[in-house]
Amino acid sequence: MGHYLLRRLLIAVPSLLGISVVLFTVLALAPGDPFAEMTLNPNIPPEVAASLRQKFGLDDPIWQRYFRWLLAMLQGDWGFSFISRVDVDTLIWQRVPVTLAVIGASQILALAIALPVGIYSAARPYSWFDRIASTLAFVGFSLPTFFTGLLLILVFSIKLDWLPFVFRADIAATGWQWWWEHLKQAIMPVMVLGLFQGASWTRYVRSAVLDVVRLDYVTTARSKGLRERAVIMKHVVRNALIPVVTLVALTMPQVFGGAIVTEQIFRVPGIGSLLIDAILRNDTPVVMAVTFVFSCLVILFNLIADLLYGWLDPRISYR
Repeated sequence: MGHYLLRRLLIAVPSLLGISVVLFTVLALAPGDPFAEMTLNPNIPPEVAASLRQKFGLDDPIWQRYFRWLLAMLQGDWGFSFISRVDVDTLIWQRVPVTLAVIGASQILALAIALPVGIYSAARPYSWFDRIASTLAFVGFSLPTFFTGLLLILVFSIKLDWLPFVFRADIAATGWQWWWEHLKQAIMPVMVLGLFQGASWTRYVRSAVLDVVRLDYVTTARSKGLRERAVIMKHVVRNALIPVVTLVALTMPQVFGGAIVTEQIFRVPGIGSLLIDAILRNDTPVVMAVTFVFSCLVILFNLIADLLYGWLDPRISYR
């Protein structure tokens, strides 16, 4: 296991380098100037904008800027935000707790829906439960998150006035009241992301279990007189979860990107809203850092999925 993990980490290094080169080149060649507003302001001399461009090396060749950025990243310096006037890592770490809380809760909700519903639907195919669950799953992942988000705001915030539709990070309450206020404002973003992801995963879990439940060793287990529950849980689910782990691991980084729309709807001060604001204002150091973090998440969750295979299927060995 240790040699396999080390080998995968070594393979990840050139992958991350290649990704960083592509990202940096695309952002460097993209139109837009972070100091454009400054040059249009008649109260600011043109020499100020020129000196700032020289200070940050924006007029240098792309390859020089990339190696300067790479060396700084290796030393823990993620760059300086042109717009917010603070370090990029400070901006990101300010948003990470909110994003992790909302996305983490939504993925727990999605798994809590997809696993039991998908397994039971596959165990009772074409029953009334299976038909109702399949219909709701199709509806769930067919509706975009911005539509369900606006629908929840209309019902629970405007009509019923139960939940706030604007996420506030600066709640003045303390103790249990602080936790309660944060819980109320997180319910709708978590529901939007969790129900959408859960509906998609439900169909995948059902399909994976149906593929396994028809195999010969499952028939053999039933012929030995094992109860249906034991057959499903011990012999079917564990093998059926292998492709599901792949799906969940590969989807997880996409959830961070997909949460951008939900964060914009509910004004959640997370990584998604930070990325959108940086793109609109041509704050390339922030855009580069956030997109590079997303790329690292893709490689990380791929590695986690490979490690989980060995736990789910003892036949898999790491060499």
